[in-house]
Amino acid sequence: MTTTAPSTPGVQLLEVSPEYAGQRIDNFLLARLKGVPKTLIYRILRKGEVRVNKGRIKPEYKLQAGDIVRVPPVRVPERDEPVPLAQGLLQRLEASIVYEDKALIVINKPAGIAVHGGSGLSFGVIEAFRQLRPDAKELELVHRLDRDTSGLLMIAKKRSMLRHLHTALRGDGVDKRYMALVRGNWASSIKQVRAPLGKSNLRSGERMVEVDEEEGKESVTVFKVLRRFGDFATMIEAKPITGRTHQIRVHTLHAGHCIAGDTKYGDDDFSKEIRDLGGKRLFLHAYMLTVPLPDGGELKLQAPVDEMWAKTVERLSAPI
Repeated sequence: MTTTAPSTPGVQLLEVSPEYAGQRIDNFLLARLKGVPKTLIYRILRKGEVRVNKGRIKPEYKLQAGDIVRVPPVRVPERDEPVPLAQGLLQRLEASIVYEDKALIVINKPAGIAVHGGSGLSFGVIEAFRQLRPDAKELELVHRLDRDTSGLLMIAKKRSMLRHLHTALRGDGVDKRYMALVRGNWASSIKQVRAPLGKSNLRSGERMVEVDEEEGKESVTVFKVLRRFGDFATMIEAKPITGRTHQIRVHTLHAGHCIAGDTKYGDDDFSKEIRDLGGKRLFLHAYMLTVPLPDGGELKLQAPVDEMWAKTVERLSAPI
């Protein structure tokens, strides 16, 4: 990417180099205008203040090599003044790394940490790693995990790796598996849930996902029982074949077995009983990941559950 001389003070004209071809304009700007609130970026896009080749574009516009992007004046913090993050959080995330090479970082994300800032949060995993790895100029999330879900999360350090993994995710090259503690005795016969999912907004503005046979997108999750706790609860493995928002949480609910600690789709009484055992979290954890590497090899990783999860399960299985 090269920058030509600004045509007016404060205006940037950015030429898109080939490695950024195919990236959405909103993601392109989010990565370049670090420290600028997402709401401001989307506002200048909506108002048509961002132009590509002198024309207005939508936030989902995909860039092409050679495009000239006009960015209006916005105040960007200097490189040496990022939003300071608590040292404890940075150390915690540094300690969560389970794999790193020159093109990829994989962490065991703790529950309760968002993957990116927004919705009232000024930071997330990606903002933290941009401070932890200031020399990696192309850091991007490969995929997302809900804030309250823990487990394996991929962060690309190079655009080439990001494109490679996005292609693998669109096909069937990536194998992601989750563990979930659900209410009741999950029948061994429930090996797959195929139920189309659609999003709806409640009056509060909160986004919910629900099974929508008419307009929902095809969604498939494969399940396997890992361990039973009588009729009270079951530990299951969930393998999402599609990657819809809240897919596992809604599919387990659809099967009649909500996840412990799920404040959106769960059962308050069940969650309280788990909480009384010390389990004050959502019991959904991305524990296994297999991804193809660009050189033809394969990366296989597993991530242990946190101490709270382990101790809760220990108490759950203890004789009364």
